[in-house]
Amino acid sequence: MTTFGYKLMTEEHGPHALVEQASNAEKSGFDFLAISDHFHPWIEKEGHACFVWTVLGAIAGATESARLMTAVTCPILRYHPAIVAQAAATMAILSNGRFSLGLGSGEQLNEHVVGRGWPCADVRHEMLVEAVEAMRELWKGGMQSYRGLHVTVEDAKIYDLPDEPPAVVIAVGGNRAARLAAEHGDGMITTVPSSDWIGKYREAGGEGPLYVEAGLCWGPSEDEAAETAHTYGRWSALGSFKVLAELPNVANFEDASERISPDDMKQSLPCGPDVDRHVEAIREYIDAGFDHVCLHQVGPDQEGFLRFWREELGPRLRDLR
Repeated sequence: MTTFGYKLMTEEHGPHALVEQASNAEKSGFDFLAISDHFHPWIEKEGHACFVWTVLGAIAGATESARLMTAVTCPILRYHPAIVAQAAATMAILSNGRFSLGLGSGEQLNEHVVGRGWPCADVRHEMLVEAVEAMRELWKGGMQSYRGLHVTVEDAKIYDLPDEPPAVVIAVGGNRAARLAAEHGDGMITTVPSSDWIGKYREAGGEGPLYVEAGLCWGPSEDEAAETAHTYGRWSALGSFKVLAELPNVANFEDASERISPDDMKQSLPCGPDVDRHVEAIREYIDAGFDHVCLHQVGPDQEGFLRFWREELGPRLRDLR
C-alpha cells in the first residue's frame, strides 16, 4: 500500500516554521515526514538553511506517530560518518524508533564549505559506501574502529543506542546508485519516477521500500501557483543531477535558472487548484512502482496546501492506493 509523506524544506522555511509544519502535517494525516539537510539554500529567495539535526529533535517532540527521515544527509564531507551515526542513533531514541536515515552523495553547494574539495561522482560513491559501513559498525555497540580508503574511525563508541538501528535509505540518481542502494542500503529514494531505476535496484537484490519526492505547487490559480513555483523553486527545473550536484554556490543556481520562466514551471510540476492535475502527476510515481511518495509543496503557503490535502488531494490519493 502506498504511503504519503510531507517534505519539510529547510531551504524555504525557518526552524520554528518547520516544527509547526511537521505537527500540522501529522495532524493532517500524512504517514511520514522527510526533511532536507542543507548548509545553503538553492537560490536567495528561499532564504533559509538551518541546522537540521536540532530541528529534528524538536520535531520528534512535536509529533507522535508519523515516521521521520532525512531526505537526504550527505555523510562524507561536511559531516564525518561517526557524527552522523551518533546523531541518527539519538534521533531513533527520541522518536521511539520512528526515524530513518536518508543518505546521499551530496551537492557541492553544501559540501564545499568545509574546504575539502569536491570529488568526482565515482569517488563520492566510494566514500558513501565506506560511510555506511562505518556507521553500521558503530551501531553494533562497543568500541569500534574502521579504516577505509576515504573514511577512518578510531576507537569510537556510541553510548546511547536505540534498540534497533535506523534504516538507511540511499538516494538514487542513476543505475549505478540504484545498485549501490541495493547492496548497502535498506531502501532507495529519488526524485524521478523511473521504473528503470527500481528495476536496477531490484535486480541488484534490493528488497526495501521505494521512496520518491514529488514536487507540486497548490495555489488559487495555475498562473499564481506557477509564479510561486518560479520564485522559490525554479532551480528544480534545471533537472539534471549532474547540474544540481556540481554547481558550487547560490549565485551559480541564480544564473543557471535565470532563463526559466513561470510557464516552464507549469511543465515541470503541477501548479494550481485543479486536484485532477495533481492526482494525475502523482499517479505517475505510483504507477512507476514507488510505495512511499513524499509531496513537496513549493512556496510559503503551507497552511493552504495542508487544507487542500485534507479536503481534496488526500482523499483522492487514498482512493488510488
